[in-house]
Amino acid sequence: MRTPRSLRFAVCAALALAATTAASAQWLDYPTDGVPKNADGSANLNAPTPRAADGKPDLSGLWAMYCQSRGKRVMCAPEIAVPPVFGDIGRGVAGGLPYTPWAAELVKERKAQNGMGDPTTHCLPGGVAKLHTSSLLRKIVQTPGLIVFLTERNASYRQIFTDGRPLPGDPNPSWNGYSTAHWEGDTLVVQTNGFQDGQWLDRAGSPLTSAALMTEKFRRPNYGTLQIELTVNDPKAYTKTWTVPIEQSIVLNTELLDYICNENEKDASHLVGK
Repeated sequence: MRTPRSLRFAVCAALALAATTAASAQWLDYPTDGVPKNADGSANLNAPTPRAADGKPDLSGLWAMYCQSRGKRVMCAPEIAVPPVFGDIGRGVAGGLPYTPWAAELVKERKAQNGMGDPTTHCLPGGVAKLHTSSLLRKIVQTPGLIVFLTERNASYRQIFTDGRPLPGDPNPSWNGYSTAHWEGDTLVVQTNGFQDGQWLDRAGSPLTSAALMTEKFRRPNYGTLQIELTVNDPKAYTKTWTVPIEQSIVLNTELLDYICNENEKDASHLVGK
């Protein structure tokens, strides 16, 4: 991890805890516009949910995972902890993940190899689940007809279309798949298909196959909180549909910082498997 990134995460963690407003003109320490304030001038993270022009909740913002540090709930950062669901997404599922025999054997082998085959270890994309569970930041940009996720890892993006188009019938497989969404009250319901085979949902090696249909439900109950309910229906890898809850926090007074995995990469030569 490069020093500027570590410093930035340390600053972001402090900002999330103190919810203070920065005065510097640098982008990585620049005041977020339109933040609701408490009487003492601090950010009011419990303020009402922002609304878009159509009256729907506006999910726009810079978001990070919550973690536990010494019993306290704080924004995840490399200096604090790796989110547990990043290492094993089944930790957020009652009873663990319902693997099919094929998937259970695959996960066993991946764990025996110490995760050597994880695509992200080789600087490949992480897919939708790791987008939500990574300790890296992600930005949501909400516009009429389209919601875009911008991510720090490899400066990548994800598109979610809200213009009424259907999911593609025979999509060309991709890392993030193809996503469409609609609103059910104040909940954004996203469905995604067309995933590329060989993806890992977590560091433990839980698979996602091209047969999968993923459903995400996004809620923003207040200014500072984003709740995501992620459901995976993948009959090749799991005996039943399962759901994991994820909660994220708004990150203020900073910006995305590129994390290009292959830039000055020195880890791959040390992967030893068993």
